[in-house]
Amino acid sequence: MRLTNQSAAALKVPEGKAYVIVFDDDLAGFGVRANAGGSRVWVVQYRNALGQTKRETLGKVGLLPAADARRAASERLARVRLGGDPSAEREAERKRAAITVGLKIESYLDAHRPRVRAKGHGESTYYMQKIWTPLHRTPVDGVTRAQVSARLNEIVKTSGPHAANRARTTLSSFYAWLIAEGVAESNPVVGTRKPHREESRQRVLKPEEIKAILGALPVGDFGRIVRLLLLTAQRRDEVADMPWAELDLATGLWSLPRERTKNGLSHDVPLSRPALAILAGAPRIEGRGLVFGSGAGGFQGFTRAKAALDRASGVKDWRLHDLRRTAATGMGDLGVLPHVVEAVLNHISGTKAGVAGVYNYALYNPEKRAALDLWARHLAGLDPGIELAAANAEAPLAQL
Repeated sequence: MRLTNQSAAALKVPEGKAYVIVFDDDLAGFGVRANAGGSRVWVVQYRNALGQTKRETLGKVGLLPAADARRAASERLARVRLGGDPSAEREAERKRAAITVGLKIESYLDAHRPRVRAKGHGESTYYMQKIWTPLHRTPVDGVTRAQVSARLNEIVKTSGPHAANRARTTLSSFYAWLIAEGVAESNPVVGTRKPHREESRQRVLKPEEIKAILGALPVGDFGRIVRLLLLTAQRRDEVADMPWAELDLATGLWSLPRERTKNGLSHDVPLSRPALAILAGAPRIEGRGLVFGSGAGGFQGFTRAKAALDRASGVKDWRLHDLRRTAATGMGDLGVLPHVVEAVLNHISGTKAGVAGVYNYALYNPEKRAALDLWARHLAGLDPGIELAAANAEAPLAQL
């Protein structure tokens, strides 16, 4: 029998049977299943490469015309002849569709926690859990470039271009991990426009700006942190999250473990006398291991404190990270050699890059101490609040 709309509708189910399947005489494997209750559905049946019999429903008789059902069956049978398994492929697709963006976020964050600093992990958590919420219910392979682009435009309007850039980078990293795990086939971020072209900042504070900022600093942790950022040339979170255990005030040395540095390398920071005076004056809280702050982590509240400092100092368009660049530039202007400045900054670049950097990554602690002492003496002329010991003799520039 050649199956048609009419012949399929006319099929009778023998008494006592729940259903009957009748196959087409012209297309082997194409058939119709007639149920005792009266329903009729088009089916296709085949054997896969493993010899397993598979049957797939194509659609209801009456809703799907016989010609369309025959065409669909022909396509599936052709894929079988080429070694495919339409039923298994459909099941795999169903399982893939069940893997949504939101379902994989925790695994991604857990996998990357050991590789990034706490701040970076916190930012990734914020962007994936909050900013990319509209994608959470979408299958990982269902996210399109158009969706990503549209969401980035929304982020620009609500949070600004810099936040959109961070959100884009985080989502791209998430998809790179999914691809490596075999969960996703492609990265929908690729090809999207970067919301804002970020250029490396070159802001170096002028002496009068440094003087204005230091003169306007409030009493308390924030004031201490800003002075230490300028005196040590280290990163904001390295100072703000500083534990007492890293400090040896007797020898004047601050030792950062690799877990707390951006490049994963342990780093010694010689402390000038003004820096030691600031730390010695910081109150110790019983049972608290961190120098600054009072909550679960280090010092919080930079946004408000920085805004208040801007109003009090009158200095505009600067960031706390600019203090690090200002210190590096200032030491260079005072005659400190580039490789010593890089050692102070814990940089592996420029004069310390490559193989030479590996073998010449000396501690340079005497040179770093001389450089930071020289810089502290320079700052003393700009801020009367920086205490400087008279015994600090000038270090010969040739030794720096």
